[in-house]
Amino acid sequence: MANVLYINSSVRSSGSLSRQLSAEFIAKWQASHPHDTIVERDLAASPVPHLTEEMLGAFFTPPEARNAEQAFTVKLSDKLVDEVLAADVIVIGAPMYNFSVPSGLKAYIDHIARAGRTFKYTETGPVGLAGGKKVYVFTASGGVYSEGPAAGYDFLATYLRAVLGFLGITDITFIQAEGVALGEQALAATLAKSRQSIDALAA
Repeated sequence: MANVLYINSSVRSSGSLSRQLSAEFIAKWQASHPHDTIVERDLAASPVPHLTEEMLGAFFTPPEARNAEQAFTVKLSDKLVDEVLAADVIVIGAPMYNFSVPSGLKAYIDHIARAGRTFKYTETGPVGLAGGKKVYVFTASGGVYSEGPAAGYDFLATYLRAVLGFLGITDITFIQAEGVALGEQALAATLAKSRQSIDALAA
């Protein structure tokens, strides 16, 4: 039995392909893994606040030294970190917005990238503390960025690989619905390809 953390970051509650495809994956996963626990976090319905100076101060204050206000400030971040550390599998719906991740997902990552909890600094450099997890990332983009002339504009997959790797999470699979704005034929083709991947990965 595994713990699955399911994160959606699209600001669209309907018409979102990253939501649609990740939901299809979760449904198939539940069917083939009926005893797994699914924890859902919707970053559009329940946004995570962007970092403030007060938050950063609280993060870097040792728990035993925090005052009541600082303890309250880190409460949500601690919960988000606990969810990540408890997860065996993480599923992320991440549409491409302006070549990168939605700002809500960036804010979320700022809360889970915590020194002493999900990574630590050592004499030989930083070490991730959140490894041993499998991550599936469902992306959607109007153009094609995995290859070709626009590949240099893909700061979504490169960023997520880098930041998750920094936390020690390196087993990452991307299911990319690309070229969805390039006509009905292109949309149908990329959806079919994504669903073939879902059938194989969720089995």
